[in-house]
Amino acid sequence: MFIQGIKVKNKLLSLAFFGIASLGLTGCVVNLGDGESGWDNNGSWEKVQEKNRANLSKISLGMSKDQVVTLMGTADFNEAYVQQNKEVYVLFYRTQRTHGDGKTTKDECTPVVISNNTVVGWGEMAYSKI
Repeated sequence: MFIQGIKVKNKLLSLAFFGIASLGLTGCVVNLGDGESGWDNNGSWEKVQEKNRANLSKISLGMSKDQVVTLMGTADFNEAYVQQNKEVYVLFYRTQRTHGDGKTTKDECTPVVISNNTVVGWGEMAYSKI
């Protein structure tokens, strides 16, 4: 009888320990970046910007939207509208850091302008002409 009591106590203590341990771990989160743009404090945003700048140099006039997305990846921002019966897409890729707040803004991006599924330009000059 005494030994069964000890076993029951040990099981109860084990359950209590795991219960308390699981409560202690509740709410623990592993943060791999700022959640918005995937940047972290280890310089990965710099690597992404370098990659985006390098890939922008590979873009050529006449490429399709799909070719741009395959080369560049998902844009940080995008716009789409119809202008004079033409579909216009503007994809913004982060290429320069101007704010140290950890958030990407359009002024830190280079726009790629696509009209009727064809790249017609990139950069501020191309964006200002649409």
